[in-house]
Amino acid sequence: MGKQVEKEDNETVCMVKSLNSSSSNNISDINDTSSTCSGKAAEREIFNQHAEFEWEKQIQSTLLASFFYGYIVTQIPGGYLSDRFGGRRVFGTAMAVACVCTLVMPVCARVSVILVYVLRVLLGLATGVSFPAMQSMWGRWAPPLERSKLVTVSYLGTMFGNVGTFASSGYLCEYGFDNGWGSIFYITGGLACIWVVAWFILVRDTPSEHPWISQAERDYINNSIEYDNTKGCGTIDIAYGVGVSFGNSSTVPWVAIAKSPAVIACITAHVCNNWINYTLLTSLPAFMKAVLKFNIKSNGVLSALPYVCQAVSGLGVGLIADLMRSKQLLSTTGTRRLWCSIAFTGAGAFLIGTGFVSCDQRNIAVAFLSIAVMFTGFHRAGYVVNHVDFGPKYAGVLFGITNTFATVPGMVAPIVAGALTPNDSPEEWRNVFYVCAAFCVVGMVVFGFFSSGEIQEWAKDHKEILIEKPVLDTDTKL
Repeated sequence: MGKQVEKEDNETVCMVKSLNSSSSNNISDINDTSSTCSGKAAEREIFNQHAEFEWEKQIQSTLLASFFYGYIVTQIPGGYLSDRFGGRRVFGTAMAVACVCTLVMPVCARVSVILVYVLRVLLGLATGVSFPAMQSMWGRWAPPLERSKLVTVSYLGTMFGNVGTFASSGYLCEYGFDNGWGSIFYITGGLACIWVVAWFILVRDTPSEHPWISQAERDYINNSIEYDNTKGCGTIDIAYGVGVSFGNSSTVPWVAIAKSPAVIACITAHVCNNWINYTLLTSLPAFMKAVLKFNIKSNGVLSALPYVCQAVSGLGVGLIADLMRSKQLLSTTGTRRLWCSIAFTGAGAFLIGTGFVSCDQRNIAVAFLSIAVMFTGFHRAGYVVNHVDFGPKYAGVLFGITNTFATVPGMVAPIVAGALTPNDSPEEWRNVFYVCAAFCVVGMVVFGFFSSGEIQEWAKDHKEILIEKPVLDTDTKL
């Protein structure tokens, strides 16, 4: 299921009127008479013939960022609630709220831009629980040597959501109902409602609760997980002479988590990769339009192409990573570090290369962008699944913590990209890609040195052995 932000970010290309059109046209005329993109004027159609809103670029940037003001708030609570009570209800309820917000967006946009801000924040609050809830569920469902491929398969939903919304939005904007752009919200919101119904029918929090899997599969999963996943975050109390009793504990080792190098490594990698992701998600349609000079229909399809590559790479690397671990070619720690290093190196290099390609060679630029995003898919076998490696019992909380920090780029990156590109020139966009590459270097170094694939002591079930001392009978005669 694609994140709500991608759909709405791509929407702004066709729902917002171009301001200062006379000056823009003068600049375009100058550029068209130069050697840059000569002969491609026919493809540079009017981009916003269905546009209704006159929102300044600063308003557009803050609208894009407002989603994350809500998104950052529910990360840790969503993970905690999912670990404590299960991710099924938490995730499903949140997505139902997101569906309603999506369906009413066109109406609210026509009433007031303030309502758009409010809906964006509500969408962020609702969808903020999604990834922590999924990580929490995989902590209960994924056997250790199958985690990479299972997590990467589940994240295909996000990538296919990107592909579907990017590819379809350009055509819906031009040919759809409700002035084109409105149809995108109605269609995606309606499909999401259908998904919510299917989610509650098909999904259960643990293997023990699922009615449609075999007993053999249920036993295999439960016996493979490193803690008692049938009782949540449980402790085992063994009383001498009494037997064994099981209890539930909602205590999260916050101090140990805060001091853990493995957690710090995941936070850093997550933040650095999200800077790249959110920069591209919020700015790629604008880059395609302003620098590469693609029209709105081509813009949507070509903006989707990088995420097709990411989907393929993410699935493939998950299978390869689990194979490497099962064959003992690399430890879990080595596997996670390897794929994160490859991901950061490849993404940074090709993003820099994109900045030096002119729109006369725009097919090369699209190829470079696609390869860069493809490399980010390798993180699915790196830091993304790493939370379940070293803390499966607290996987929801852990991902909530790292994603809280990693949401800051979503709030800042669109504003930084907008500030760096006031004139949308190739040179300005080159600086945007330089910043992304710098984050790649930081993420690669920190994760490469401090990450761990082994379960941490604070994440293990602890056995408490209570031995009752015999009571001496003072009346017993010697």
